[in-house]
Amino acid sequence: MTDESTLPNVDQRYLDIPTFDKTVSSAPSHPPRFLLLYGSLRARSFSRLVIEECARLLSHFGAEVKIFDPHGLPQTDTEDESHPKVKELRELMLWSEGQVWCSPERHGAVTSIFKSQIDWVPLNLGGVRPTQGKTLAVMQVCGGSQSFNAVNQLRILGRWMRMVTIPNQSSVPKAFLEFDDDNRMKPSPYYNRIVDVMEELMKFTLLLRGNKDYFVDRYSERVESAEQVSERVNQRSL
Repeated sequence: MTDESTLPNVDQRYLDIPTFDKTVSSAPSHPPRFLLLYGSLRARSFSRLVIEECARLLSHFGAEVKIFDPHGLPQTDTEDESHPKVKELRELMLWSEGQVWCSPERHGAVTSIFKSQIDWVPLNLGGVRPTQGKTLAVMQVCGGSQSFNAVNQLRILGRWMRMVTIPNQSSVPKAFLEFDDDNRMKPSPYYNRIVDVMEELMKFTLLLRGNKDYFVDRYSERVESAEQVSERVNQRSL
């Protein structure tokens, strides 16, 4: 039923009727691009080791992968966006089509090292939302028994950054027992879960990256943009 009177508060000029045909687009020709973030500066950082395992898997799937090193990234508001590490992080955010976040859990939360990386990325950067519509996989490492506090917080951060966070996730308990002397993860159900998560992330990214602009297009923003254009035109005519 298409009676417009049933939606009196909707401006039909800016209302999109979603159809399957609108979600089908040509796939980009370049490999999927992934940015990986970890949350510890320790020499043997287990969140970094998990991220390195993820990077190997994604590379094996044919993706282009970059890991951001948080060493030297200043605390938020102590420098400005011209700082080299801040510029590097923001450029990688724009470059990526999907991301993997892994933080240790500290005092029941993500670490300050990890949160600082997210805090340096604004929702709007030069008129572009640098993370909107990108896919995201969340992971955590634990020093003790398995917990999901950090991954739950990472999901909140991902939603706030308007990312598409995949359903699967990984939490590695007693991470110090899960890696060998060469810093490679040992075979285990925890490693198998990481493989699961990377497979799922790759699938979602392949599905969404060519459709990102359509999936993040919002009625409220189309209406607002139209009102802003109208206001500018009316001002010029005065």
